[in-house]
Amino acid sequence: MPAEVQAQVRALDQAVFDAVAETRTPSLDRFFVGVSRSVDHSRLWLLMAAVVALVALVDGSRGRRAAGLGVLAIGSASAVTNAALKPLAGRRRPTPSGHRAVLGSRRVRRPVSASFPSGHTASAFAFAAAMGETEPWTWLPLHAAAGAVGYARVHTGMHYPSDVAAGALIGALCGWTVRRVAARVPAGSCPRRRAPAFPWW
Repeated sequence: MPAEVQAQVRALDQAVFDAVAETRTPSLDRFFVGVSRSVDHSRLWLLMAAVVALVALVDGSRGRRAAGLGVLAIGSASAVTNAALKPLAGRRRPTPSGHRAVLGSRRVRRPVSASFPSGHTASAFAFAAAMGETEPWTWLPLHAAAGAVGYARVHTGMHYPSDVAAGALIGALCGWTVRRVAARVPAGSCPRRRAPAFPWW
C-alpha cells in the first residue's frame, strides 16, 4: 500500500476514534464498560457455551456440538491474534488526539499487548460464527453481542476502529475454519474399543 494511502487510512482511523472519544455519553459509558469487561478472558462466551450445552441435555439439540465448536473457535482466534498477529503488528494502544486522557467513566484495564488486531472482537466473532451456524437460533443474538463488544472496545479507548474491523474478520474466518474442519467429522462419532476376542485371564 502506498505511503500516502497508509497515512490517509491512519488519519481516518484516528478521526473516527476521536469522534467516539469526544462524544459525551455518560448514560452509555457504564453499559459499554460492562460489555467490555464481561468478555475479558472470554468469560461471557464460555458461560453461554455452558448454558447451551446444558439446554442440549434436556431437548436433545445440537447444543453440545455447537458449544464445543464455539470454544474451539475462540481458542483458534486467540492463537491467531495474540500469538501471531499482535507481535508482528506491534501497534500501540490508541490515544485521543492532543494526548487527552480517556474519560474516567470509560476506563477499563488497559492490556500491555499490541492494539492490532482486537483479540476481544476476534474471539466474539469466532464464537458467534461457529456456534451461530451450528445452532441457527443463536446466530442473530450472538452476532449482535459480538458487534456490541467491538464497539465497546473503541468506546472504552482500547482500540482503533480498524483494530476492531480486522478482529471481526479474523474471528469470522476462524469460526468458519473450525466449522469446515468439524464438518468432516460426523456428529457423535467416537471410535469404540473392540471387545477382545478371548478372555485375558
